[in-house]
Amino acid sequence: MIKTENLTKVYNGNKAVDSLNLEIAEGDIFGFLGPNGAGKSTTILMLVGMIEPTEGKCFINDVEVARNPLKVKEIIGYLPENVGFYGNMTAEQNLDYFAQFYPMDANEREKRIEELLELVQLDGVSQKVGGYSRGMTQRLGFAQALLNNPEVIFLDEPTTNLDPEGVLQIRQTLKKLSDEGKTIFFSSHILAEVAQVCKTIGIISNGTLIEHGTLDEIKAKLDVRKTVKIIVETQNEDMPKIEHENIVTVEYKGRRAIIEAKSDIRGEISRYLLEHNIVIKELRIEESTLEDVFMESVYKGKGGK
Repeated sequence: MIKTENLTKVYNGNKAVDSLNLEIAEGDIFGFLGPNGAGKSTTILMLVGMIEPTEGKCFINDVEVARNPLKVKEIIGYLPENVGFYGNMTAEQNLDYFAQFYPMDANEREKRIEELLELVQLDGVSQKVGGYSRGMTQRLGFAQALLNNPEVIFLDEPTTNLDPEGVLQIRQTLKKLSDEGKTIFFSSHILAEVAQVCKTIGIISNGTLIEHGTLDEIKAKLDVRKTVKIIVETQNEDMPKIEHENIVTVEYKGRRAIIEAKSDIRGEISRYLLEHNIVIKELRIEESTLEDVFMESVYKGKGGK
């Protein structure tokens, strides 16, 4: 579990993180979102014990990070945004070097490294890391973050430089780790990725946490879309002109229409088309996305500039 109490970091008189109060439950995959310079990386650095807060406290599984940084590092894994390795060593040699910082004997290290290299599909690669592609380096960074079988995992832009197969593998692994009770803090600028993976979301802007909850909870709170977006498509005929007092705008594209309405008028649309003997292929409401939530929250809501 991750908890912060009025967590604050000041640089040159400016608050990079301002009185952050956050609680993330065991087994959660928490997505941390915010524009550039919002305070995401500074927050992570305080949570993993790389920098100390100016004010406030943060806890990992009830251990206060600033007071017990070494103990915290025993129970967490961390993948930074810009991961680095020794270029003149192989993946196995790099992981073995880092594994020696944990209470693991040689046999344990060997077994764990073998498992992780297979997990990230780098098993059997004898090439030195200096010759790796960015995607391969990112895969190795993910393996390093899991070396000590951590209870809490911090990932800063974990899918950067990965191909679609690598992204899918990360998703599947994170869900498996969450099912095992591990807590995952996932910071990313790829909104669709966060929406796919994360159970809860936090949005930070100008150092302040402005939203926290599930995507549905935040959407309901913000009432992101003031209108209903309806997609309708006919089976064969071109879409006829649709008129209704609640329609705000309509965009016609051959057999398809995209309608912004003041309310859900799918019933009226369906009756109208059936009365004109037009077969409906599709009729649905398009839900607001995480991108809608993010833009509403950061740029139009409490975090607006």
